[in-house]
Amino acid sequence: MPEFKMPEFKPRDAGFAARVRDSFGRQSIMDLMGARLTRVDPGEVEIELPFRPDLCQQHGFFHAGVTSTIADSAGGYAGFSLFPADASVLTVEFKMNLLAPADGDLLRAVGRVIKPGRTLTVTEAEVIVVKDGKAKACAHMLQTLMCLQGRADMPAAG
Repeated sequence: MPEFKMPEFKPRDAGFAARVRDSFGRQSIMDLMGARLTRVDPGEVEIELPFRPDLCQQHGFFHAGVTSTIADSAGGYAGFSLFPADASVLTVEFKMNLLAPADGDLLRAVGRVIKPGRTLTVTEAEVIVVKDGKAKACAHMLQTLMCLQGRADMPAAG
């Protein structure tokens, strides 16, 4: 059987990485949680979140809402990286599968574009939990995004 390779995408905006980083900086929830944007490539974005006890559920694992939040942003910014310079992004829907407890020192969400579109873009995100140097998949998300053409992000607060 032939091997499937994810397609490589060409961004429509040469300044896509700066635009993604700028927009990520306006997401106060990412700052509140302590999430970091660690990689921005055309159609692929990575976000990391170090462990903190206040991000946990009752068993001491990262809370599913926290896991979903960084997955949503990783997938969203993966899609946004391919949008035109004058557009912004909005999640239309996502489905999250929790595969294992998010028990570890770090969460890493990698969002990838599956199918870019003029209005709707489909992405996926894999969330890995790292504990004692070992990585394990803990969640997988499938997401649909809307490209809001001609509608920029809101300005930075202040």
